Amino acid sequence: MNNLILTNEQNGVLTISLNRIDKKNALNSEMYSQLIDAFNQATSSDSVRCVLIQGNSNCFCAGNDLQDFMENADNLVAFDFIKVLGEFNKPLVAAVAGPAVGIGTTLLLHCDMVVAANNSKFKLPFTQLGLCPEAASSYLLTQRVGYNRAFELLVLGDLFLADDAEKYGIVNKVTSPEDLLDTANSIATKIASLPNEAVKASHQLIRNATQSTMMDAMATEAKEFARLVKTPECKAILQSFFQK
Repeated sequence: MNNLILTNEQNGVLTISLNRIDKKNALNSEMYSQLIDAFNQATSSDSVRCVLIQGNSNCFCAGNDLQDFMENADNLVAFDFIKVLGEFNKPLVAAVAGPAVGIGTTLLLHCDMVVAANNSKFKLPFTQLGLCPEAASSYLLTQRVGYNRAFELLVLGDLFLADDAEKYGIVNKVTSPEDLLDTANSIATKIASLPNEAVKASHQLIRNATQSTMMDAMATEAKEFARLVKTPECKAILQSFFQK
C-alpha cells in the first residue's frame, strides 16, 4: 500500500504521482492520507518551489474508489485532502491523461496550470451518484465558465474532452499523450526557476481575491455532501455499482 503515491523532488519541483494504475488511480483513504503527507511535505520544505501532480500518459484519476468510499462514509478523509488543497500556498501544476472523474477534475480547479493529453476525458458525475459538488467546484467552476455552463457540467455531468476543457479555461495546454509528462515537467521546472519571492507574492495576490469565498464554498459543500451520502437514494445508487 505504501507505493500508491510516489514522490520525487528535482530542480525545485516535487512530483506527486498517483500510482494505482490498475484501478485507474481511483482514490481510496490510504491514497488521500498519502497525498496529504506529500502536500504537507511540499509546504514545509524550503527547497520545493512548485508541485506537479500526475498519473501517467494514459490515466490521471477515475475519482473515488466507491467501495472504500462506502466503507468510510462516516469519516471521509477526502475532505481533509480537499482542505489541504484549498490552503496550499505554492504553485501547483497538473498533468492529465485518460480519465479525470469527480475529484480528478475538481482538484484541477485548484491548480495554477494544467496540461492535458488529447486522450483525456473529464466528467463530474455528482448528481448521478446522488451527491453534490465538492472541492469548492460549485464556486470555482462557476467563476471559470459561467453559471449556465457550470450547471451543465456539474448537474447533467456529461463527459467532455481535452479541447472542451481548454476552451472552458480548465486546461492551459493540450498535448499528445507522449509529450504530456515532459511538457508538464518543463512548465513546473520553469516556475521553480523563477525568482521565488516574486512567484510567492504573485501567487498569493492572484488567489487572495477569491480565497475566503472559495473556502466558505468548500465548507458548505462538505456539509451538504456529508448529508447526501447518508440518504437512502445515494446509498442505493452506490450499492448498485456492485450488483452489476
